[in-house]
Amino acid sequence: MQPSFLKFPARLARHLLIGIAMVATCIAHAEDPWPNRPVTVINPWAAGGPSDTIIRPITDQLAKRLGQAFIVDNRSGANGTIGAAAVARARPDGYTLLFSHVGPIAISPALPQKLPYDPIQDFEPITQLVSSGTVLVVRSDFPAKTLAQLMAYAKANPGKVAYGSVGVGSTTHLAGVMLSQLGHVEMTHVPYRGSAQINTDLLAGQIQMAFVNIAGVVPLIKDGQLRALAVSTLKRTAVLPDVPAVAETMPGFEVNSWYGLMAPAHTPPAIIHKLQSETAQILKMPEVAARMRENGLDIEGTTPEAYGQKIKEDIARWAATVKAAGIKE
Repeated sequence: MQPSFLKFPARLARHLLIGIAMVATCIAHAEDPWPNRPVTVINPWAAGGPSDTIIRPITDQLAKRLGQAFIVDNRSGANGTIGAAAVARARPDGYTLLFSHVGPIAISPALPQKLPYDPIQDFEPITQLVSSGTVLVVRSDFPAKTLAQLMAYAKANPGKVAYGSVGVGSTTHLAGVMLSQLGHVEMTHVPYRGSAQINTDLLAGQIQMAFVNIAGVVPLIKDGQLRALAVSTLKRTAVLPDVPAVAETMPGFEVNSWYGLMAPAHTPPAIIHKLQSETAQILKMPEVAARMRENGLDIEGTTPEAYGQKIKEDIARWAATVKAAGIKE
């Protein structure tokens, strides 16, 4: 029988070998190139809406360029804060990203309800992808054919003109509030979970008007199902050149929106910059750029630093707008 004092070194050696193997495995995993498995991109808006038409061409190209699936996960509700909160709680490993929007990131902080995240402390900005305005639409058989006629109709029917939005405090809501204030009319706000539901109720006559993302309604406008009365940008847009800006009738009116990519706070800088570099190149691809412009979007592709500064500036600007609008919901 082997003496016990000779067995101990053998056991110790085995433990050392196991320990070395575990350390080697950890190092190997730590050095694995990103991404080495599918990446989830949370879209805080409902599936089938205009946001999908923006993010899906980009995630398709990211998958081709980086060799892993980029899966769009639609988690709508509460003006986008449900999806944003999910990303804020996610592991900062580059495998959960947020398709960010001005609503939950820059406007919601000004609203009375407490957010389950801090838009500055809980996220890493990656890039602002695009910016866009909205378009004011009514059903094609609605009596008003111009913005001035809509305001006259609303004055003659106080409270009977209902407008849809994608949530309290969203750009589509604030555009309606500003229109009511500047036009001195009373209109009823109806919040929805997504643009697709707004379009459905517009066509069904459940609501009379809405400011909606241009990307989601261009086909309905061209098909003659909806009538575009005005765009929320300061000037007319290339995709709807015959549609006047609200500011042409109501000077000072301007509501713009943006979409971007963000990651949970403390995501490695190398991943942040790789994503920014890849998306900037994707946005320059002729087929992607053409698709964005066809939907009334302006391409941005900014750096993480520029996007972070934009977010801070917009938080301050929208806080002033919300306060002036007197939103207390």
